[in-house]
Amino acid sequence: MKPRRSKIKRHTLETNISIRLNLDGRGKSTVKTGIPFFDHMLTLFAKHATVDLQMRCDGDLAVDAHHTVEDCGIALGQAFATALGDKRGIRRYGHGFHPQSGAGFQPVMLKEKLQIATGNQLTGKMPVPLTGEAYVPMDECLARCVVDFSGRPHLVWRGLDKFSQKKISGAEKNQDASSAFRFGLAREFFQGFTNEARCNLHLELLYGDEPHHIVEALFKAFARAVDAARRHDPRIAGQLPSTKGKL
Repeated sequence: MKPRRSKIKRHTLETNISIRLNLDGRGKSTVKTGIPFFDHMLTLFAKHATVDLQMRCDGDLAVDAHHTVEDCGIALGQAFATALGDKRGIRRYGHGFHPQSGAGFQPVMLKEKLQIATGNQLTGKMPVPLTGEAYVPMDECLARCVVDFSGRPHLVWRGLDKFSQKKISGAEKNQDASSAFRFGLAREFFQGFTNEARCNLHLELLYGDEPHHIVEALFKAFARAVDAARRHDPRIAGQLPSTKGKL
């Protein structure tokens, strides 16, 4: 199988970004953007999406963090679009289970499901859930992400309106880095990624209050959804997951 890797360099008057991405990696990463909390979000994204990511950004942080965060989303989206190529054989989205042995999805009866769940002789391995949707809890909050590498960019951002443009008080600025990072910046990252990866990306906060927990749950749900959607489906090897003939 051809390696799905990409190298991206994006240089503007506001940011200078370089990225190396391996979609079939092991979750290893080296991230340096000059914003420690953002580095943490991108590191956990790589870990939970099981991709290898090297990213460096030198941005105009003396102005603010906006340009750095948005442009990193743009560059990472470009890296994904390049690495995915024509998207032949990927899950794109969808639901189901298949054994880790690599066999294609097979509907099974309840008895067989129990056999698979116990990892016995039927397959000898546990099933792997495949879905372009992910729910991630983080203490008191719950986030959901659904992704479709459709070729059509569209971001849906729900349940965060009361947070996205909230004014940051002086006390909050000094509280912790996640409060300063805020939800408006997270949205700019995901919008940039969506535009360049050309995907449908639906992010929703079902409930939650603490800023760090909310942003981290969003990034982890994003990672888990991307992990499933970019995987190969052995049933459609070499085929496009579309009736249009192009994604």
